[in-house]
Amino acid sequence: MKLAKKIFKIVIFILVLVIVGAYLFLHNLANRAVPDYNQEVVLNGLTDEVKVYRDSFAIPHVYAKNEEDLYHTVGYLMAQDRLWQMDLLRRVTQGRLSEIFGEDFVKTDLFLRALRMPEKSAMIKADADPEILQSFVSFAKGVNDYLEENKKKLPPEFAILGYEPELWKPEHSLNIIGYMAWDLAKGTYTSEITIYKLIKKFGIENIGDLIPGIAERKDLVYPDFVIDSLVLDGQADLVHASEQLDKLGLKVFLGSNNWAVSGKKSITGKPLMANDMHLDLSTPGIWYQIHEVTESGLNVTGVAVPGQPLIIAGHNEDIAWGMTNLYTDDIDLYLEKINPDNPDEYWFNGEWVPLEVRAEVIKVKGGEEVIMENRFTHRGPVISGFKDMEQAISMKWIGNVKSNELRSMYLLNHAENWMDFKNALKTFISLGQNMVYADKEGNIGLYAAGAVPLRKGVGYLIRSGQTDEYDWKGLVPFDELPHVYNPESGMVSSANNKTVGNDYPYYIGLLYSQEYRISRIREMLNEKEKLSVEDFARMQADQKSWLVKEFLPDILNVLKGKDLNESEKTGLTVLSGWNGIMEQDNPAPLIFERMYKAMVKNFISDELGEELYGEYGNNSSLSRGFMENIWTNKELKFCDDINTPDQKEDFSDIVAKSYKEVIADLTTELGSDPGKWQWGDVHQLTLEHPLGKVNILDRLFGFNRGPFKVGGSFHTVNPFTPENNAVHAASQRHVFSTADWDESITVIPTGESGIPASKFYCDQTELYLKNRYHSDPFSRNEVEKYSRFIAVFKGDK
Repeated sequence: MKLAKKIFKIVIFILVLVIVGAYLFLHNLANRAVPDYNQEVVLNGLTDEVKVYRDSFAIPHVYAKNEEDLYHTVGYLMAQDRLWQMDLLRRVTQGRLSEIFGEDFVKTDLFLRALRMPEKSAMIKADADPEILQSFVSFAKGVNDYLEENKKKLPPEFAILGYEPELWKPEHSLNIIGYMAWDLAKGTYTSEITIYKLIKKFGIENIGDLIPGIAERKDLVYPDFVIDSLVLDGQADLVHASEQLDKLGLKVFLGSNNWAVSGKKSITGKPLMANDMHLDLSTPGIWYQIHEVTESGLNVTGVAVPGQPLIIAGHNEDIAWGMTNLYTDDIDLYLEKINPDNPDEYWFNGEWVPLEVRAEVIKVKGGEEVIMENRFTHRGPVISGFKDMEQAISMKWIGNVKSNELRSMYLLNHAENWMDFKNALKTFISLGQNMVYADKEGNIGLYAAGAVPLRKGVGYLIRSGQTDEYDWKGLVPFDELPHVYNPESGMVSSANNKTVGNDYPYYIGLLYSQEYRISRIREMLNEKEKLSVEDFARMQADQKSWLVKEFLPDILNVLKGKDLNESEKTGLTVLSGWNGIMEQDNPAPLIFERMYKAMVKNFISDELGEELYGEYGNNSSLSRGFMENIWTNKELKFCDDINTPDQKEDFSDIVAKSYKEVIADLTTELGSDPGKWQWGDVHQLTLEHPLGKVNILDRLFGFNRGPFKVGGSFHTVNPFTPENNAVHAASQRHVFSTADWDESITVIPTGESGIPASKFYCDQTELYLKNRYHSDPFSRNEVEKYSRFIAVFKGDK
């Protein structure tokens, strides 16, 4: 008996030791990379002392005597806060995700390599001004200094995935430009495939109601060819690759809002500017807030993409700038004829021309190397797979066109006026953006920066690749791109809406956002004679829907004439008393949003069939345009349900049917009293880390944050969408006052640190969700006033 008790005590003691040991191990693993922001650091090669002030959100304000020291230090700081995220972005641009995630990413890697981002970087590097390139060389030195000093204090993701980061090179930073270009462009290719299928099903003359804007285009010439269904199936690999990247939370640009007013519309007498760029939120966030200052004249603050040192959107001492997606159609798809006797040749201008064939060796974690092939025409990669067929689809995209965004961003960081701003944008080719502008001298403007291809016809139709007839013939000259400077109204604004009228001589794009956000923005801009920073902040928080304003009266008119049960009557009462604000604690937004989705399906799924509706319904640019069309013309043939040949449904029948279905579904889901439902009950945001999808890892390391109840939708200025995880939202909010830069305010949805154990990992989330901001100090006095940490960086002299 004594022996058994002794053994039991020993076992308990060992178990306690194991548990304590495991806790200490995990605690160390989670916390070892959390930095000391008050440290003194010696960096080899620094010529002078650099001081870094961090405020209560750990945002660094970096003061150096020269730019080489500045960017050297910035490299160290960014690695200190976002090293694993930087490495993940680097692997995306190189097509090397399988090395850390395994075989599920092999096809993703193959496709990423087909984009040839490193080749574009080499092109930019070869043309770069030595002084500008030096900023990336210095940045790489700083990253590598951090790696050298902290080999045993790496973020936990490296240990979890079982690898160590390689040294950083300047071209790795340049590669990120290529990824940003693809992230912007990739939505086009799936739309073009869907449009082709719609044309084959209905005929091009019958799809104007299904595809927004097609009816406005006179050039609807379509080559007489048929694409083999197997070729279309092959492009599914491309869709899969894109979905895999989305799961990693690496979207950089999607929708956005920006606007500016001149001094005559501002209470300060000087311009105000606002920008909030929309993307899929995740942890860590895609933006790194930083303020960079040198004695040689640079003083710039804003947000950077981890892995490169330049401010992407922000302000310096003279100007402020921000971005919204231009939605340029800068991808074209071509049907290629493949030689049946030699699959490495395609037919072009009357002869068989060799495809470029590249063998790609893909290393796979926990497996053997995989050797696959990418094929290229003179236009770009074959994206439909290669199945020994006589057809293939190739892709031309703007990311392979010569440009120099490195120059553009560097010059933007240093720009002093509108002329400098325009000069910087001339080489901003790969990233189509509406660039908003404001300066301290009182000027405002907006420029549609980026490449607009010169092509025959429009770009949303898959073209024959057998001749050069549909090849790009160049780009629209920079001075002919749409722009405005100091308009009489004293206001400029954009929200991914249509860029310019139909009389513009060039085709820019097709799949713009509807006008709901821009209409509400312009309504608010005109509500007051003079606007303030606080007014701009209120506008960014706004969730009053212009879509509801357009749709709800018709819905109410239909429902008031229908036979309704008790729950349906209560729901109608809720909708009737609604002010159109998409508040999280209101039942009306929930009913409306579910109804909108149900109406899309009930209007069109019968004509499209299940498979094609799956593509069309999930393509928001297409399906939302269709709903706008049918609301304008309620007599469209799509109102009739072809599955009920004995009766002819009209607009009101489909609206009523959708409403009844939604009330029944929500009753099952949330109870029988619609008055007690809330939009936030189902409309929630979870900030997910790429590794947080593994439950045990999330529990151990706290990778994810949420869920949080949120309001809004795709049609509100402050958007959160989709319903099931409302991650598409503002990735940052800035309001800049040119009268006094210290009066500017900002917030991001996560935090400065990418280390989950850091208190700065998601310390801005609560502010963000409550539509609050923090100060954005710019003057040295204000920076020192808000400072909570000070680090000193010195050379090794």
